[in-house]
Amino acid sequence: MKLLEHEAKAVLRRYGINVPTGKVVRTPEEVAPALAELGLSEGVLKAQVFTGGRGKAGGVKLFAGAAEGAEIVRRLMGATLVTHQTGPAGEIVGSLLLESKTAIAREIYCSILLDREANNPVLVLSAEGGMEIEEIAETHPEKLLKMHPLVGHDLWAFQIVRACNFLDITGDTAKEFATVLNQLWAVYQKSDASLLEINPLVIDKAGHVVLLDCKFIVDDNAEYRQKGLGNADADKTPAEIESAKFGLSYVSLDGTVGCMVNGAGLAMATLDLIASVGLMPANFLDVGGSANEEAVTKAFEIVLTDPKVKVILVNIFGGIMKCDIIAQGVINAARTLGVKVPVVVRLQGTNVDQGKKLLAESGLALITADGLDDAAKKVAEAAKGVRS
Repeated sequence: MKLLEHEAKAVLRRYGINVPTGKVVRTPEEVAPALAELGLSEGVLKAQVFTGGRGKAGGVKLFAGAAEGAEIVRRLMGATLVTHQTGPAGEIVGSLLLESKTAIAREIYCSILLDREANNPVLVLSAEGGMEIEEIAETHPEKLLKMHPLVGHDLWAFQIVRACNFLDITGDTAKEFATVLNQLWAVYQKSDASLLEINPLVIDKAGHVVLLDCKFIVDDNAEYRQKGLGNADADKTPAEIESAKFGLSYVSLDGTVGCMVNGAGLAMATLDLIASVGLMPANFLDVGGSANEEAVTKAFEIVLTDPKVKVILVNIFGGIMKCDIIAQGVINAARTLGVKVPVVVRLQGTNVDQGKKLLAESGLALITADGLDDAAKKVAEAAKGVRS
């Protein structure tokens, strides 16, 4: 679950962390009342989208009065913000965060995320705040400090000292910075976060630590105990939301082959299989191991909602999931929806003979495949007939 910036900062405030005063606005008419409520005459407006790189894309604007701020809101609300992370599709701006300006003396990068190699969260710091951290990691890795805190405990004193020395932070600012680091570590753990990124964390001209931006992602598996932090569906597509209602897992991709599979391992193998014949997947939908006939029918329908799909591959290994249930679900969906793209079906495992018999006797133009290589070949052949 991704949190918008204003949602993330609301969490930080609850932990006593210093963030700029702000208020969400959605119409030009809300700017003047927001400024009055916050006691401001000027400020900054920030598009509330889930992508990074907003500033370079024109999604962060300073303004010097209510009239100028209202014009910025008028221009940005409902606009599509395209950044290096979104690709050409971009993200639609649904709200803006109006904040006070900060007199910046220094910018620092700070994040806590899961280090899968170390099987532990890692705290990452850099004096190059406000920059793209991926670029810094690639070109100047010596400018990054990485430390692994002990889960369930505060940061060790030596880690705080090491961080301050690395960033050349001293005096009262160092004390404040130490408090903020421990607060962020507490937020990360108690919120079941998978990523908590502050870029930039700034030291203002009075020597105080202020968090100007925040990217916050909560582990999807912990959504049930982190309700209220944000909208769990806000960053999901309609297809992802619909699939979740039936216990299905859907991921949208950029190719032309729709994929219906069961199990994450088979899903990844299927993507490789499609790539091996020079094609790219448009999506994959994992029906899992216990979907019923209705869920399978719905899965097929969801795959077809993607207009990029030119051919569908159903690749099922029946264990708990029975091949005859998959076959009947595909047949039901094909009849109901009037499928107009080629469908290649590869079944193996429990009740495979019954499944193949159902497909053969359905009277539908379904392409059956024996084995993975045969499935890949038939997908490639089917795709040739529908390429524009």
